[in-house]
Formats: sequence, structure tokens, C-alpha cells
Amino acid sequence: MLHKLNYLGFLSLLALIAVLGWTTGNTGLYGFLGFAYYFRYFWVIPDELFLLTVQKSATLAFMAEMILLVPFMFASSCLYDTAQAIPTAFGLSFAAAVFTFTAALIILEWKEQKGSEND
Repeated sequence: MLHKLNYLGFLSLLALIAVLGWTTGNTGLYGFLGFAYYFRYFWVIPDELFLLTVQKSATLAFMAEMILLVPFMFASSCLYDTAQAIPTAFGLSFAAAVFTFTAALIILEWKEQKGSEND
């Protein structure tokens, strides 16, 4: 039987952007090393419960990004000029969405694992 490919593992390839930070001296790119966490999903078989967990996490992350974009836009427009405020707000909301997705995925997987121990 063929092993189904878990596409969530491909998010770990974004960690390679951190190499650009090392070669160019841009230390802001080191944050992409956090995506190396998703490398473990290449060995997770994507069954129906896993796909539902990813869907729940992605929905929560999308809603968090849309809700947080407005306060981030307001705060960054107060702190920066218009040319810098818009990319800053979008970058912060994207970072919040990635963090929310990862945290929700970890929590939902932990609850799933804890529930299976009771069986």
C-alpha cells in the first residue's frame, strides 16, 4: 500500500528562507526557522480526523488574521507613515495567523492524543 503524502510537511521548506538571512545578513529572516516544526508532518498519515484538525486550525487562523488586521492597521498607522504602516500591518497579521494556526494545531492534536489514551 502506498503511503499518502502529507502536504502539511511542505511548510517546512519555508525554513530554508532563514539561509538567506545568514547569507545576506538580514537577521529578520531567522524567524522562518520556526517553520522547521512542520517537517514532522511528512511522517503523519493524513486520515479524516487529521484533516478535520487542520481545517479547524486553518479556520481559526484565518479568522484571527482578518480580525487582527484592523487593529494592527490602526496601530501601525499611528506609529509609522502610510508607506510603512500597510506592509507592517499585513506582516503582523500574517505572523499572527501562522502562530494561531500552529498553536491551534498543537492544542487540537494534544487533545486528540489525550482522548485516545482514555480508550
